[in-house]
Amino acid sequence: MSTSSLINYSTEARRRVDWTVGIGYGDDSDKAKEVLLAMMNEDKRILEDPAPFVAISALADSSVNFTVRAWVEAADYWGVFFDLNERVYKEFEKHGLNIPFPQMDVHVHKN
Repeated sequence: MSTSSLINYSTEARRRVDWTVGIGYGDDSDKAKEVLLAMMNEDKRILEDPAPFVAISALADSSVNFTVRAWVEAADYWGVFFDLNERVYKEFEKHGLNIPFPQMDVHVHKN
């Protein structure tokens, strides 16, 4: 059925949680990184070692994307994943950070 090895992550004691978080062009990328790291440092379920990781990973069509990574105990994986998604959605606005969406500019010229 397969020629490659299979990893059963459910048997691991610790797991890495990965997110891609985008901000709008023109937003403060240093502030976004600071807010993301603060959110992870405040969550006691996120392990200190290895330390949480945040870096700009892509300059996309409609957003500046960050790769965000944190290590947790396996049982906390989904709780941390969903909670940080919700916190980003609620907290970014308070810090003047925008979560962009795909958009298209249409220019109408009258001849």
